[in-house]
Amino acid sequence: MSDSRGLKRLGLWLPPVACMAIIFYFSSQTDPVPELTTRVWDKLLHVGAYAVLGALFCRALVGEGIRTSAALVLAVLLASAYGAADEFHQSFVPLRQPDFADWVVDALGASIGAIGHTLGPLLAGR
Repeated sequence: MSDSRGLKRLGLWLPPVACMAIIFYFSSQTDPVPELTTRVWDKLLHVGAYAVLGALFCRALVGEGIRTSAALVLAVLLASAYGAADEFHQSFVPLRQPDFADWVVDALGASIGAIGHTLGPLLAGR
């Protein structure tokens, strides 16, 4: 693999991996960002985080040359699977527990992000 191809792939995959690491970090906290979570509905935070992850996965997959429609579906599946794994991970964090409703909202957020990434250029006329 050429250096430029390796750098391109790093640029594609580093953002979703970093997003996953940030989600994991906050999920590892007993009471993450209490100043925020007391003011903002936690489901909205889930939608936002997983919308970003879904969009980043979609971006990476399209950048790898995967057809846009397939990338959209795969991005939603990957982000949703990560959401399920993250809910399981929370069962090991003191004062946290897995929540099926959180996972559903994670999947919804992933769908919003992947669809937004896909439709954004079309709506912008590109």
